[in-house]
Amino acid sequence: MLIKGLSWSLDSNTTVKLGKESSYAIDGLLGLAAKPFGTVMLLRDIAALRGVPQTFLAKIFQKLVRAGIVSSSRGTVRGYALARRPREITVKDILLAIEGPDLFERCIFWGNRCTDDNPCALHDQWKRLRQRAVRDLFEGTTLAKLASEGRANRDRQRSPGYGLNERTCT
Repeated sequence: MLIKGLSWSLDSNTTVKLGKESSYAIDGLLGLAAKPFGTVMLLRDIAALRGVPQTFLAKIFQKLVRAGIVSSSRGTVRGYALARRPREITVKDILLAIEGPDLFERCIFWGNRCTDDNPCALHDQWKRLRQRAVRDLFEGTTLAKLASEGRANRDRQRSPGYGLNERTCT
């Protein structure tokens, strides 16, 4: 799975892609997760820290507030903070807040043409795989885990000799 582009492969021929909005949501939340829990940050600082367009991030954070993932402050200390600890926020929570409650019910092969009442040829196989993927990947991956993996990747990239004799992942 590649969080940066928010795509993951089911096999060598099928790739599932999510919107840029989901990628920016995770990037913004990682900015908040990098700070001590309860830290309130201005939206412009989160956007600058993560390299995300501020106006787009404002719309995204409204969805995250409605989902109870982020809280907003409008008093003397203005900005956003995580509403729950990073270990309590799953990728599933984030994606459902951004992509909508039917995200994990959609057919990735034929979109609106495939339903339980009108299944495509791959419907039953995708349904079984989808349930396992949601449980294992999206429910099992927390914001804390993404933040920790991101720090480990940055540390590895800074080490002498990084990239020499290494293979790239797809």
